[in-house]
Amino acid sequence: MNSYLDKFNLSDGQKQKFNQYYQFLIVENKKINLTSIVEEDEVYSKHFYDSLSIIELITDLQNKSICDIGSGAGFPSIPLKILVPTLKVTIIEPTLKRVRFLQQLCDILKLTEINIINDRAENIIGNYREAFDVVVARAVANLPVILELAIPFIKVEGSFIAYKGQSYSSEIALAQTCLTTLEVSLKTTYQYELPANMGSRVLLEFTKAKVTKIRYPRKYADIKKKPL
Repeated sequence: MNSYLDKFNLSDGQKQKFNQYYQFLIVENKKINLTSIVEEDEVYSKHFYDSLSIIELITDLQNKSICDIGSGAGFPSIPLKILVPTLKVTIIEPTLKRVRFLQQLCDILKLTEINIINDRAENIIGNYREAFDVVVARAVANLPVILELAIPFIKVEGSFIAYKGQSYSSEIALAQTCLTTLEVSLKTTYQYELPANMGSRVLLEFTKAKVTKIRYPRKYADIKKKPL
């Protein structure tokens, strides 16, 4: 059994779920494009460990609601759900093949209280505005784009966590106008190393003090064409 997740004090049942997750990911990845990372040690370090690292930033996820925008193969929300079974998860994933993968994965792992939505974030905001304690996005878009998509989903005083690599400081610089316009502040920058020297990562935690203006998020084409 891979030891990279030892720091998270997993039960035998949780370890088994991660093993099942890995095995299913590898099988399905041969049919549809889920990840370019397939070697076991790399999946455990670059996907599983990386996903769980939010626990160092938000120490209590028990019974919290979390929204994962552009989850792809389920990162980070499915690993977090395995670690914190009481977490209430909503996944927004626009690609139908990946949605079907996630639905099958949840059945295999016997995970409940997971709502998987096959759509784009800006299309469904009307039903979920200010609805979540935590919103996460990993490898989705640069900060000015993902901030506009994500911030309307978090509750006032809630957290948006962006998983980033080492170019994060230049992205923060690009996002200054966006942060001012959305009335959002960068609360915490958490830097960490992946196991087995597989790279450095950063979690950026953003929060807002009041309700986001109803005009945001704009249509995705407008966001991409002219980021805030």
